[in-house]
Amino acid sequence: MRLRTLLRFARELKGKKPVNIDKIQSMGLLAVKLGQICALRPDLLDPERCIQLQELYSRAPTIPEENFERLLSKFTAYDFRTNFNYIDSKPFAAASIGQIHRAELLDGTKVVIKIIKADFEKSFKRDVRRMKRWMRLGLLLNPRLKKVGNPIGLLSHIEDYTLRELNLLNEIKGKERLMQLASDYSDKFPMPKLQFPKIWKDLSNEHVLVVEEITSPTLESHLNSNSMDWEDLLQLFRIHGAFMFGMGVFHGDLHPGNAMMTKEKNFIFIDTGAICEAPNHVRKALFGFFYFLAKGELRNAFDAMLTMADVTPTGKTLETYYSSMHKLYDGFVGTSVSEVSLTEQMMKTIKASVLAGCSFGEDAFPIIRSLMYMDGMVLKGHPDVDLISSMGPYLDEFATLIDPTTLLEKSPNKQIDLVEKNRPLITKTAA
Repeated sequence: MRLRTLLRFARELKGKKPVNIDKIQSMGLLAVKLGQICALRPDLLDPERCIQLQELYSRAPTIPEENFERLLSKFTAYDFRTNFNYIDSKPFAAASIGQIHRAELLDGTKVVIKIIKADFEKSFKRDVRRMKRWMRLGLLLNPRLKKVGNPIGLLSHIEDYTLRELNLLNEIKGKERLMQLASDYSDKFPMPKLQFPKIWKDLSNEHVLVVEEITSPTLESHLNSNSMDWEDLLQLFRIHGAFMFGMGVFHGDLHPGNAMMTKEKNFIFIDTGAICEAPNHVRKALFGFFYFLAKGELRNAFDAMLTMADVTPTGKTLETYYSSMHKLYDGFVGTSVSEVSLTEQMMKTIKASVLAGCSFGEDAFPIIRSLMYMDGMVLKGHPDVDLISSMGPYLDEFATLIDPTTLLEKSPNKQIDLVEKNRPLITKTAA
């Protein structure tokens, strides 16, 4: 991304006029991806601007219609069309990496064809290289940014999952992996409300995906029409949270445009090309933090977060951390997201934890971003609810996948206990 484009992008984020979505789209795929991330940051931007930016979840630059036939010929076999009764050359929807066309198989099955624009990868990689140069300059001026979210790591994460999305075979692999995990854990944690669309693998390749047509509205549509109940959002958290915290493998970009809800209140996960994995120490630390927070056990919650510290803090550093966290969370449980956004609270929590020695780099970001997505949906659809307290029963259910007795093994208090327990017994002997 050139400096001039970066400045134009910044003006759209901080300007007084409503966000111009079309202008951001015209800046390229990286700008769209960064805009989607910024839509999750009410701690940095006005919440109203965040909601405006969320339109980037469903709207993106479209492939010119005259290119469709050329791309289809380029990326499919000569007899590809013989498998269909018809293919509509006019796209009915667009994603950030391509567009989608309705079609019908010879047996009458309604499907859609997702096709990737040919020149996205080259221009996207170029923009990422340029952006990394600007970020490295920023880190020279403020080195602490490397630990608070690690902007280079964040950009590398965006690059990684976007490039994986550009290969549609990864969407097939991601779907199959999540389905297998749901099956493997079905005895401990059944997910009857989770569904995935059927994909015709023999008709698909790196650039083209043939998938069943799903007519159910996206979560974004439900939120816009106020047709998503609070219980629905909690069920979504139950499913996605089990993958994140319990299994450590999850949909890496589950924004409101990448899931649908049926009339039966079932959830369909789509665009599964970017599957993320959370290391055990990261997912356990974040899970432990929310697990104890929902129970009102603040000290345990703060200690759980400290298990991510490179070196366990002691003395004045530890006292400052506890003091800062108690100020942040005094009275927090019980407040609505419209009063205190979870995203805003998490950013302040990360800052306090970094000062105590914790590192929040690219390993932690996918889970944090998923929580931000959830927070954004709650802020838009049910701003008056208390998210943390409502999460409690589901966090207890996740404890069937993560043993809660292991969450504080590396906490400062636990380490002190171990030292005292293992200290040699000194007895006074007679002279």
